[in-house]
Amino acid sequence: MICRQIVIVGGGPAGAACADKLVAAGLNPLVVDQAAFPRQKVCAGWLTPDVFNSLEMRPEEYPGDLSVFPNLKIYLNGFPLTRPGKQYAIRRMEFDHWLLDRSGAEVIQHEVKDIQLAAGKYLLDGQIECEVLVAAGGTHCPVFRHFYGERHPRNGAKIIALEDEFQEDWQDPVCRLWFFENGLPGYAWYVPKTGGYLNIGVGGNLEKLKQRETTIQDHWEYLVRKIRKLGLTRKKGLEPRGYLYHLRGKDPQRLAENLYLIGDAAGLATLDMGEGIGPAIQSGLLAAKAISGEASFSYHAVERYSLLPSWLRWFLPGGAGQIGRG
Repeated sequence: MICRQIVIVGGGPAGAACADKLVAAGLNPLVVDQAAFPRQKVCAGWLTPDVFNSLEMRPEEYPGDLSVFPNLKIYLNGFPLTRPGKQYAIRRMEFDHWLLDRSGAEVIQHEVKDIQLAAGKYLLDGQIECEVLVAAGGTHCPVFRHFYGERHPRNGAKIIALEDEFQEDWQDPVCRLWFFENGLPGYAWYVPKTGGYLNIGVGGNLEKLKQRETTIQDHWEYLVRKIRKLGLTRKKGLEPRGYLYHLRGKDPQRLAENLYLIGDAAGLATLDMGEGIGPAIQSGLLAAKAISGEASFSYHAVERYSLLPSWLRWFLPGGAGQIGRG
């Protein structure tokens, strides 16, 4: 039997940020993840400057491949806009491994399947016991499924996305975002990354896609045709991966003082861009502060928007719930 005071289920950005803060506070969390790190994670990997502020570091201090975009090229129903201001992109395989390793926390590979609560302690698969449990396992987190599930579902808009990341000797370094093109209730993206990688993808509101009798696959095929016509990729045989997640809705209920939902497990992706890394890290740090007794826990300090100014949000068709992930 492994006995710890604190167990974090999930070693992605939310869990790693939480672990890092706890270790710095002199605590000894155990991080449990079903994957061995470094692990493959297809993701646009977009980081706002606020992410580095949350991590209390300068972008130049990040040791992995870091793409720097002086501005973004945004298209609203085909109308071009340039959004000035530095934005960043990383490869999740590198970033997640670095962030977890940086924490110095103990990590074990284990897929959590069963959770029992007795006498104020959590028992995971009859093997791991703890007093404080942190749910950081993403949309399909087993902790969320066990304690929340259908009784306390996430209420933010459900987003479905398809994307692929592959090696590409790209020639155009400009990051592009296409909003609402071809009737997509969300947006598509082109993210060229340093190290010779390119990420392209589409994300949209699942319910609105059903209402319009179209699929995310249709919009993926439209994007691929578009970027090939623009000469942005020559890659053949693309193999996109799909996933689901939730935009920020009403904050989840606290079911117990020693149980914390963070990151995508809590459904915290930003309302304008569906960006999840920043809210994951912010919520992980807030949970760690609460566990260490530094502050009470609340989601209020987690940013709801990541990029678009308030005046531009006003013009978004159907409101923020239509946005997909970049």
